[in-house]
Amino acid sequence: MVIIRLSRSGSKKKPYYNVVVQDSRKRRDGRFIERVGFYNPMAQSGAESLRLDQERIAYWKDNGAQISETMSRIIKLQAKGPAGLEAMKQKDLKKAEAKKAKKEAEKAAAAEPVTEEAAPAEEAAPAEEAAPAEEAAPAEEAAPAEEAAPAEEAPKEE
Repeated sequence: MVIIRLSRSGSKKKPYYNVVVQDSRKRRDGRFIERVGFYNPMAQSGAESLRLDQERIAYWKDNGAQISETMSRIIKLQAKGPAGLEAMKQKDLKKAEAKKAKKEAEKAAAAEPVTEEAAPAEEAAPAEEAAPAEEAAPAEEAAPAEEAAPAEEAPKEE
């Protein structure tokens, strides 16, 4: 099956993507059939960050090529113009910030388990107090039964 997808290049923390038509069985950055554009998410404002050859994409779609989810999203945003691409960048930045905040919250929660462990210990103590009371109740019930048994035996002996 032929698929239109992004192929990553560029250096660490500075991605640059080629939009390629590729056999789906090939590796992401492996051999491709045709390059139909590029996407540079790190492009400075005013610089071109996306270029797609719409004619070639339409040709490959007509010949049965599938489009990856990310590419379909990028194609829709390109149709909206530069504002759509900027909106996507802003959304991605917010998502990254939320992920970072979540990690920081997890680290903060990991630093506080000492206080959280004390609370379960306090909850366990009332349960332990309740347990002896429950144990005492069956003992009291057993005691009258024991007293009743010797009382019954006593009249028989007389």
